[in-house]
Amino acid sequence: MKSKIKWAALGGLVLSFTSLLVHLFLARTSADLVQYTAITVFTEDLTPTLAIRKGPGFRKLWGNVKSLEPLHPYPNPRSTYPVAVEQNNGFIYAKISGSFEKIRNSIVDLVAISRLLNAALVIPEIQESARSKGISSKFKSFSYLFNEDQFIAALANDVTIVKSLPPILREARRRKEYQIFKPKSSASLKFYTSEVLPRLKKAKVIGLILTDGGCLQSVLPPSMAEYQRLRCRASFHALQFRPEIEALGKLMVERLRASGQPYLAYHPGLKRDALAYHGCAEIFQDVHTELIQYRRAQMIKQGIISEELSVDSHARKRNGSCPLMPEEVGLLLRAMGYPPRTRIYLAGSETFGGQRVMIPLRAMYTNLVDRTSLCSKQELANLVGPETPLTLDPYQLIPVKSANQLKEEWDKAGPRPRPLPPPPDRPIYRHEKEGWYGWIAEKDMEPEPSPNDQREQAHRLLWDALDYIVSVDAEVFFPGFDNDGSGPDFASLVMGHRLYEMASARTFRPNRKYLAELFNNTVDHLYYPPRNWTVSVREHLNKSLAEEGLLQESNLSKTMFFLSHPIPECSCSTVKATDIVHSGKNNNLHLLFEGQDECPKWMRQLRTQETNADEVDSQEDETDLDGQSESERYNGTDAIPSLEQDEEMDPDD
Repeated sequence: MKSKIKWAALGGLVLSFTSLLVHLFLARTSADLVQYTAITVFTEDLTPTLAIRKGPGFRKLWGNVKSLEPLHPYPNPRSTYPVAVEQNNGFIYAKISGSFEKIRNSIVDLVAISRLLNAALVIPEIQESARSKGISSKFKSFSYLFNEDQFIAALANDVTIVKSLPPILREARRRKEYQIFKPKSSASLKFYTSEVLPRLKKAKVIGLILTDGGCLQSVLPPSMAEYQRLRCRASFHALQFRPEIEALGKLMVERLRASGQPYLAYHPGLKRDALAYHGCAEIFQDVHTELIQYRRAQMIKQGIISEELSVDSHARKRNGSCPLMPEEVGLLLRAMGYPPRTRIYLAGSETFGGQRVMIPLRAMYTNLVDRTSLCSKQELANLVGPETPLTLDPYQLIPVKSANQLKEEWDKAGPRPRPLPPPPDRPIYRHEKEGWYGWIAEKDMEPEPSPNDQREQAHRLLWDALDYIVSVDAEVFFPGFDNDGSGPDFASLVMGHRLYEMASARTFRPNRKYLAELFNNTVDHLYYPPRNWTVSVREHLNKSLAEEGLLQESNLSKTMFFLSHPIPECSCSTVKATDIVHSGKNNNLHLLFEGQDECPKWMRQLRTQETNADEVDSQEDETDLDGQSESERYNGTDAIPSLEQDEEMDPDD
């Protein structure tokens, strides 16, 4: 009997050990194949109460802005617009450097300049994704991010675009026999017609080096409206990402909308360069303040900034020059009524300050995700492509010597007696160098970018492209910061694309100066603000969604960055401006539609059909609501968080 028990126990141990080995093997082999689907990311959303019904409460948070629904994209030529001729004045070869938004705006300006000078445009070279920066040999610089064939085909009737210079001119380029220009983003039309065009006709090729985020002034004369529409066609139709980026971006959108839920895209705008430019160092602490100040000092030496190094950052923030912090954005979304389970996509390849600054927002909205939450490591690696290994990191630890090597060195050393060797230094860990910028404590000069840094800079272009796709498709977009006309930035680019593609989509355009005053008024009760504060926030943000926010954006941003506000040149209206005047609607709406052309007949008919369908849905929703009790109306996605209850209990109300 005892022997049988022993054999049974032994068998159980063998089976348990075998099961453990199989489990470890499967876990190791499948680690890289894990797909981060929406089911694993948003587990707490999958409850029976989250029914897919789009009633008044849902439309209040996610629905389109009714007053902007007549606006539609219409970038087609509206006057005599001769196509590009083969007998052109020569070729334009350009090198572009900068961030994602600067690269995109520079390419769009290049298309307009090529049409203006009747020149053939050579596919531009993007410096951040050049082969020398360590990207995969599978791609050239432009095709690392964009679809070359689509770019050429979409603009075939506007500009002649070629993939390379003819052999003769290529040799001349290597010998540097043609003129090189470095235009600013505010370069005028006269500069190109009087200075560039004569040299182009003479040499048949010119070079442009673009580092300023563009090469042509934003606002053009009314007679040049066709060139503005060409900019829209280039940016919103021709500049498509390569198929792998498009496919992964659409897959991320599908995962965010799993189980029929909408999502909100949020771009913090916390970039080191922007913070340094606007003097926002003191809203951070410790090493981050030093990093911003060092970058600001560099900008002053380069002539980018003509101010003093040290400024009052808190005064700048009160003036609206600094970004909204993630904690403030969370409070604003709470005041608007977005539930704690709202899906929020965090866009932006760089969030200065790291995950620490995101902690308050994550506490308020647990479904805050980014690309690493929605994509597996393998999916992102496939996007990057095969890359050659780089040299060892200079900050990598020196390998520990074996006992035999140490003994051999001791035997080969000089005559005895010898002093004992000094104790080993404290090891320098990787995070102390890379994550916490250890060079600040060691030297005054920022070290040159390592090969790893250059490769990561190229990768950021891919991550920004994914974030761009997700942000443009979002039901709601909230910018933590946009440059308000001081140059191209990611949030303004997204806001302009959303305005062009579907003007009525919910895109917040907050006035940071006004919000800073509101936050200052309730600084002691941020998480339990009085009711009048919540009402003021809602009123302001709702106005920023509609015509008042658009007019403010037009006055601030369009003068420096056309793609942030591409209307009225690139849009049309299904209603006439005179009809709006006679309807007695507000003056802001009249100003917004004043310069709009009327949409073609087929577009107006389609709009009428959609309006009739919306009216039917609205009537059905109202009928359903009549038969519900007050407590049943706001279940599930229509539920407003307990902010109203907190306000009723607030002692300061």
